[in-house]
Amino acid sequence: MLDSITALFRRMVGAIARWLGLVFVWITWPLLAAHGWYRQRNWLIKLPVVAFVTLLALLYIYFIWQTQIWTGFNPAYPDVYKFSDRKLSAGQELPAPSGQQAAAGAPKTCQTSAIVDVAADLTDFNVNQNAWISSMVLYKLGLFGMSWDDTPFLDNKASFQRGVNSVVRRTSAELVDTIGRVRGTSGINSDLQKARGNLQFDESSWYFGLHPFGPKTPTPSYYRAAITNLRSFNADLGTCKALFDGRADNLLQFVDHIANDLGSTADILAKRAADHSYGWLDTRADDRFWFAYGQLYATYGILSAAGADFQQVIAERNVGTLWTGTITQLQAALRIQPAIISNGPEDSSFMPSHLATMGFHILRVRSSLVEIRTVLGGR
Repeated sequence: MLDSITALFRRMVGAIARWLGLVFVWITWPLLAAHGWYRQRNWLIKLPVVAFVTLLALLYIYFIWQTQIWTGFNPAYPDVYKFSDRKLSAGQELPAPSGQQAAAGAPKTCQTSAIVDVAADLTDFNVNQNAWISSMVLYKLGLFGMSWDDTPFLDNKASFQRGVNSVVRRTSAELVDTIGRVRGTSGINSDLQKARGNLQFDESSWYFGLHPFGPKTPTPSYYRAAITNLRSFNADLGTCKALFDGRADNLLQFVDHIANDLGSTADILAKRAADHSYGWLDTRADDRFWFAYGQLYATYGILSAAGADFQQVIAERNVGTLWTGTITQLQAALRIQPAIISNGPEDSSFMPSHLATMGFHILRVRSSLVEIRTVLGGR
């Protein structure tokens, strides 16, 4: 038994050494060839080359810094909002301050939407507090033409951001179609419509593109515009000029769609875990894991906010305990932050299956959401 374990470790070390050797040769041979060519050039050519290489080096330093430093990352971020202090559901008229008589003709004020606040702040976290990695030119160029997603390097933050954005996109669609309007009796809110359109924009657009060929508006510009749209809607909601339809069927549909999205992610994780169980050598395990983590990270904030926005419905349908349990499950999932993602066999003692672990937590959350959906539907 001991001999077989020792042999396994030797094979692993040998495989890693060979892989690192190939990577080293792959990286260094173009540099050696370029150095030989450079030595034979005159200064009219050397100076522009030096300037270009210096600029490229600075860009790579900035790129690597942005991929490794996660500004504002906080798995407990919903606590900052103090949703428990909100006493009314979103869209309900706020009472006049205690001890004061409302002045004649004074404008009404209504409770703003916590969901909209969180969606705007998550987008701000993605594109203002941090650089949006997926549209950076060096991310698009990849590692010698290979997509960073196909390597174990520098793609975790990009995957996490896309996971967060997938939930914000879903939320913006629900706000436009159902929550931000009274179904059948009101038009689509223009701010929410613009926000959804901006958030649906291509995640990897840079200042210039090939399909179609020519200059483009980069992705972060659209997402920043969506932040403005969302905050504008909430400002109108605060002055009772916008609508928030906090009905049980709207919450049911929202929960149902979130549950379906999580189910799709769990299926992706399960397939990856089953078909590519190479332990630490699976180069796509990290981006699968961090996309799922980003999805849960955003879902935690959005569902915490929904608990405040739909508090009356949640109380009337007696789903408070289920809702709190779901939030607790999300908190437990977000505590999983391995330094290196492993996609090993589920029964492995040496290379854990982090994808299977994350999939388990996602399915727990999804199961709770399905139960909430059932209670809300009265079935």
